[in-house]
Amino acid sequence: MSNQLKGILDVGEWEGIKPSWKPAPPGRSAGRRLSRLKILIRPFEVTLAKLVPSTTMGERGSVRPTAYLDGLRGFASLLVYWHHHQLWAHSATHQNEIFEDSFGYDDKYHLAAFHGIRTFFTGGHYAVSTFFVISGYVLSAKPLSLIQEQEYVRLGDNVASALFRRWLRLYLPLIAVTFLYMTSWHAFGLWAVNANPKGSWRDELQSWYFELKNFSFIYNLGGEPWPSYHYHAWSIQMEFKGSIIIYTCLLAFSRLTKNARLWCQLVLMFYFMYIADGWFAAMFMSGMLLCDLDLLSARRELPRALEKLWSPKGFIFYHILAVSIYLGGVPSVNADINRIRHSRGWYYLSYLKPQAVFDYKWFYLFWAATLLVGSTPRIPWLKRFFETRFCQFLGRISFSLYLVHGPILWTLGDRLYTATGWYGEAESVHLSRWVNRFPLPKTGPLGLELSFLAPHIILLPLTIYSAEVITRLIDQPSVRFAQWLYRNLSPRPERCGGE
Repeated sequence: MSNQLKGILDVGEWEGIKPSWKPAPPGRSAGRRLSRLKILIRPFEVTLAKLVPSTTMGERGSVRPTAYLDGLRGFASLLVYWHHHQLWAHSATHQNEIFEDSFGYDDKYHLAAFHGIRTFFTGGHYAVSTFFVISGYVLSAKPLSLIQEQEYVRLGDNVASALFRRWLRLYLPLIAVTFLYMTSWHAFGLWAVNANPKGSWRDELQSWYFELKNFSFIYNLGGEPWPSYHYHAWSIQMEFKGSIIIYTCLLAFSRLTKNARLWCQLVLMFYFMYIADGWFAAMFMSGMLLCDLDLLSARRELPRALEKLWSPKGFIFYHILAVSIYLGGVPSVNADINRIRHSRGWYYLSYLKPQAVFDYKWFYLFWAATLLVGSTPRIPWLKRFFETRFCQFLGRISFSLYLVHGPILWTLGDRLYTATGWYGEAESVHLSRWVNRFPLPKTGPLGLELSFLAPHIILLPLTIYSAEVITRLIDQPSVRFAQWLYRNLSPRPERCGGE
């Protein structure tokens, strides 16, 4: 398994930012300004280059065995973007429940809510669950390969380095993005529905610091599960908790026999899902188990009972994928199990929910994401799709895309939707100059109305471009900083003997 494996929110050693400009002579101020602009122009050029399909067999043949995971992660990030925009715009017309209810609930029949198709409109929860399973897979890939090779010293070094860098890698980009977002309220006088700006920037800075320092401490009890400066960031805390679980289990199971290790993973998955309400931990563990089985399969060391089960004919995995997509479209209006019990196609499935799970959707999404990650590499055309340049590019910027799409939606997005006719009472008061500036008809199927799609002519390219900028200027440097810090705090090889 390659060292280049990357999981959601866990980017490997990215190519460094290499500015192509040189300082101009002191007297050439225009040249200096042009050089500075290249910092912002360069990501745009790279974005276009990444989206151009590869045409050479050499490039296609060099795809890493697990590149599909990066593409799957990237495509899932795009689903999160689309989900949030659908619900944001359609909240103005009180149609959110149509998206999140089952097809035909309350005699409302819309294509956007139909089984399978609904994934492309409100597949955000399905995508986040997939993030967690992928993380469990990639975080454990290298350590598991070392465990199977009985390289226990290298295993300790690998886990120590990964755990040291994990908090920095997850939270530094979030800190930077939320700082820029809250500063924009005061620097540009921006109004946003979910913003509650303080009297001065200094007061805002203090409030921002209090929230972020509490949120970044995963053992903090009470309060909201997300910072008010970025509601989508709740998954980052889950990501860090799941990472600690994975690293702990890797060390705890490292000296066990192969079968015992696999059984312990299964027992923990059962515990997290059926005994404790630890759905996110079960997702991480399922990713670890899938990785362990894939590695064992590659080494031809699968337990006999799993040999036939793990490599059946391809058509079986098409059925598994279909089940995954169906479960991934679980209605999610609220946590009331009676709501899903009266939903078309979910009555009998509702009785499978464990007593321990409070929000039922995560139980079905656990199975949906696990089946998706397990079946994707065994369906050739699907694996090839996630290996395309487009999906690989999305995978590279996925963390930044996840972080920036919210602030852009809450500021510029809200204004553009207001201009095309999607606005509520708050917008009519605070954004009165934007109301119906460019009125467009709400014609078309639900979720594909002309007035909804038009703002994305600006929003989608801007969001992708911004994600590329944040990746290059914040995300990648934070990864390198964490690596640099660990390297410089570790004893140098020549001094190890004396220390």
